[in-house]
Amino acid sequence: MLELILKEHFFYPDEYHKNVYMIRYELLFEKGIRVLLVDLDNTLIPYDETHPNDDIRALFNRLEKIGFEVVIISNNKLKRVETFAKELDVRFICSAKKPLRGGFLRALALAGDFSPNQVCVIGDQFMTDLFGGKRMNYYVIIVDAIKRNVEKWFTKLNRRLEKRMLKLIHKHHPDIYNSLRLYEKR
Repeated sequence: MLELILKEHFFYPDEYHKNVYMIRYELLFEKGIRVLLVDLDNTLIPYDETHPNDDIRALFNRLEKIGFEVVIISNNKLKRVETFAKELDVRFICSAKKPLRGGFLRALALAGDFSPNQVCVIGDQFMTDLFGGKRMNYYVIIVDAIKRNVEKWFTKLNRRLEKRMLKLIHKHHPDIYNSLRLYEKR
């Protein structure tokens, strides 16, 4: 039923990595990516943490030196997202309502005048980050969730749908599944 409602190709990430630190950002820049729309919860920090650590600070400094425009895009509330983003001096969108288009459009407007082929979404969820990013024709990188045992009930529901999509990708397109090493995500 799910596969009839949702177009399967919206659930094929362009890349998969264990975490945000393993992404080859210089190669993304060489491909023409100029904007990174980065999810907050369980992509950069777990739900039970509030502030960026030294590794995240170093990563954001690196991204700035490479030349990326970075915007944090989160479905979470203003206080949580703003607290984190202000410490990094980075722009943000809260209550983005991913996978709906509005939050992505607002985030891109904050970044500047860029075309969809210059944008990369980085997140941990298939049903919000991947699906939403692909609907916008953005390049999408999926990373593993940092700490699943503290996820909220609605995220746990999304994880069930994600497992079904991974099974469909494996069944219908094992070459894509294997090339992206999505089996490591389980």
